[in-house]
Amino acid sequence: MDQRILGKDLKVSALGLGCMGMSHGYGDARDKKEMIALIRKAHDQLGVTFFDTAECYGPFTNEELVGEALQPIRNEVKIATKFGITLRDFKQTLDSSAATIRASVEGSLRRLRTDHIDLYYQHRVDKGTAPEEVAETIAQLIKEGKVLHWGMSEAGAETIRRAHKICPLTAVQSEYSMFWQLPEREIIPTLEELGIGLVPFSPLGKGFLTGAVKRGQTFAANDFRSKVPRFEQENIDKNMVLVDYVTEIAQRKGCTPAQVALSWVMAQKPWIVAIPGSTSWEHLTENFGAADIIYTDEEMRSINEQLSQITLAGHRYNADSQRSIDSGY
Repeated sequence: MDQRILGKDLKVSALGLGCMGMSHGYGDARDKKEMIALIRKAHDQLGVTFFDTAECYGPFTNEELVGEALQPIRNEVKIATKFGITLRDFKQTLDSSAATIRASVEGSLRRLRTDHIDLYYQHRVDKGTAPEEVAETIAQLIKEGKVLHWGMSEAGAETIRRAHKICPLTAVQSEYSMFWQLPEREIIPTLEELGIGLVPFSPLGKGFLTGAVKRGQTFAANDFRSKVPRFEQENIDKNMVLVDYVTEIAQRKGCTPAQVALSWVMAQKPWIVAIPGSTSWEHLTENFGAADIIYTDEEMRSINEQLSQITLAGHRYNADSQRSIDSGY
């Protein structure tokens, strides 16, 4: 697989693998041995070198899974994890104090079976701790060799600038897809100016862009989409116009809707590295086939023009989660 550069020098595969759904967020956790095998197969057969997790996924069980899976090939891959969220029933408590960050990094290192974290994100901006203070703590961890690069998730442009002045950011992780394009307003221009990479999560619109979500669908209580306004039945029905359009593009390009969604994200900037999640080899190979899809400039202009005319219904977060989004989106 082709490689891309995040920030100045973090080289990773052009698509990464988001591991959250293997043990958290989308219903019951999958079989651990099967997921370990899937992660190793992603590296060995598809060339994936970038794997994403977080301490609050599970909590803790996803880091343990990723650590066990990658231990035999640790020197061949890059691991991203996150600090700053305590999660219970999808409700967030934010804490990025220096003491909490230091406790978190030690726990993550132990669970990931490594002596360093390649990319360490502040999972959500803690408004009780100044970004400068967070950056100073991370700078110390970088000096100690426990963290090699750092980033922020769902941070606003001004917060990014403040943190970057103290300790340069390598990447910002934000939701970005055909299903959610608002980062194009402020975040992407800011990252381009500062030389920071973008790592979009949910590039498949939490499964919506694949066509797997159907009209009238409901979600189990342990599936976080059950609490997302955009996935209420009425909004699903209204938003099918986007799925229909993505399917139309797929038919023209001779690929699947999921491949359209991922290749679209990849085509926006050369320093964007999406991290689609998957728990099956079939879907994993489908997703990574997106790396072979190319658009002409005219095709992309036409697609983006059509997307600009589609208005989607429902917010991407409920009120509790929205309060933790520094960008305001």
